[in-house]
Amino acid sequence: MGGSASQLPRDLLGEYQALTFLTKQEILLAHKRFSELLSKEERESILQKRVPKSKILTLPELRANPFQDRICRVFSTSEDGDGSMSFEDFLDMLSVFSDSATSEIKSHYAFRIFDFDDDGTLDEKDLEKLVNCLTGEGDETRLSESEMNQLIQNILEEADIDKDGTINLSEFQHVISRSPDFASSFKIVL
Repeated sequence: MGGSASQLPRDLLGEYQALTFLTKQEILLAHKRFSELLSKEERESILQKRVPKSKILTLPELRANPFQDRICRVFSTSEDGDGSMSFEDFLDMLSVFSDSATSEIKSHYAFRIFDFDDDGTLDEKDLEKLVNCLTGEGDETRLSESEMNQLIQNILEEADIDKDGTINLSEFQHVISRSPDFASSFKIVL
């Protein structure tokens, strides 16, 4: 095996494979990509290091993603909320975005990513931010206030089963279950 395999102990490789939806090859590639974000000195203790969000966002797979900041925030275990990632955070992210992850897992994390205020529901403000991320916030692409209000009302009408004005995880997963393309489009491939 190459240099990155010798830096990742075999027992850890097996443990990571058991705890994620990733193959050994995908874990080794993730290890290589993560180590490339560290300085040569830091690579010796890769499992104890955190990569700043700014470096994580240099990955081509995240650079163009409109939810890049939320993805880092949701998967980061940093206690100071800076979006930095440990190798295990990085693996968790790649596992959820892998083809092998279940729709239930993917929809759970999509919900967390779209829940901008982290209150456990998608309210009108979350939905507006979600739409703005998808359409862009430039003058040419931004929806008018009336278009935005109409779209949010349509989303709530379709998804808010209990009619409380918000979408909870269960309601979100119900909507996602009727979207056959969701699982295949919610992915990152290294």
